[in-house]
Amino acid sequence: MTIGLTYDLRSWYLERGYTMEETAEFDKEDTVAALEDVLARLGYRTERIGNIFELVDKLAAGRRWDMVFNITEGLYGDGRESVVPALLDQYRIPYVFSGPVVMGISLNKYYARLVAEAAGVPVSPGILVSSADDIQLAASLTYPLFVKPVAEGTGKGITERSIVRDTLSLKELAIELLQRFSQPVLVEEYLPGREFTVGVTGSGADARVVGGMEVICKDNLPYSVEVKENYQDIVQYRIIDESYRDECNAVALAAWRALSAVDAGRVDLRADRNGKICFIEANPLAGLNPVHSDLPILSRMSGVEYDTLLEMIMNSAKRRYGLK
Repeated sequence: MTIGLTYDLRSWYLERGYTMEETAEFDKEDTVAALEDVLARLGYRTERIGNIFELVDKLAAGRRWDMVFNITEGLYGDGRESVVPALLDQYRIPYVFSGPVVMGISLNKYYARLVAEAAGVPVSPGILVSSADDIQLAASLTYPLFVKPVAEGTGKGITERSIVRDTLSLKELAIELLQRFSQPVLVEEYLPGREFTVGVTGSGADARVVGGMEVICKDNLPYSVEVKENYQDIVQYRIIDESYRDECNAVALAAWRALSAVDAGRVDLRADRNGKICFIEANPLAGLNPVHSDLPILSRMSGVEYDTLLEMIMNSAKRRYGLK
């Protein structure tokens, strides 16, 4: 079986003038190389495809693959993670990880929380701010509030200022984010409790928790892109203790199934002021760097090594398509 690899290599974009912020979610060469090495050990042939532009060129040239291992994040819009799976669907090429609808809903954190809440998953009260006029809707919420772009990943747009305690601070930050990211802003009641991230593999009734960890940031800093890039000095990870493990696993699985996500990913959670676990967001396209990404880290902490994690992902995808 030949597996094509689609990915966004950060260096490819930087060489063409894209900024560090624009490429914050993209992968380095060691991630792609690690995927190649493990898939080869699992008995697959691999072929590098590259990003969406390179995929289009190869498809137009007649190239095809038995399955595509897709980790492309895309560049623009809240449908950017949907582009590659949507294109592969049209060519009827099987691929690993969720399809375009799930990717789009999950990337838009407001839509994701609507789906999760409708399924009975606890969420923090919140509103969507699409213009300065919408800020008045926050009158229904209890301060402090947490403010972030609605459709960014890797903590982009999140800083120490994201926790706001009054209307003036909310207005200033919301308008700033609206202008900077050209997208709506999600405003939620701040969850002051402990933060967790749970890894899930499989789909539907077959979905299982692969592991989970608590995320403890120095000085209670928000889990921003800067913090993630310097996690070794700022962040402590530890296995979720028994007091929260069952609740975290249950909320994560419920959210994963509500969103109809497949194969593998992460669900981020945080406790409210009463200690109740709430859904923050789901990442059905979680990072897969074997050393630095949260999903491999939490899996390894739970006794699931990187090779085994990728084997679980591939087996889930093959089951969905009825492939041996």
